[in-house]
Amino acid sequence: MKTLHPLTANAVILAVLLSLTACSGMTAREKNTAVGAGVGAVAGSAVTGGSTAGTIGGAAVGGIIGNSVR
Repeated sequence: MKTLHPLTANAVILAVLLSLTACSGMTAREKNTAVGAGVGAVAGSAVTGGSTAGTIGGAAVGGIIGNSVR
């Protein structure tokens, strides 16, 4: 069970990073929001030890920060 959790976390991180390749038609603000959400999710997961709430909270905060960056 201990090896499944890091494997799942890495798969989610990889999926988020690969989904960012679809940003070619986005505006700069949309790209910043997507990147902020991805970075926030990874940071939230790392800080909280991989908890789902930490990952979602980090993504939300990162998306908000990314959206406000010019």
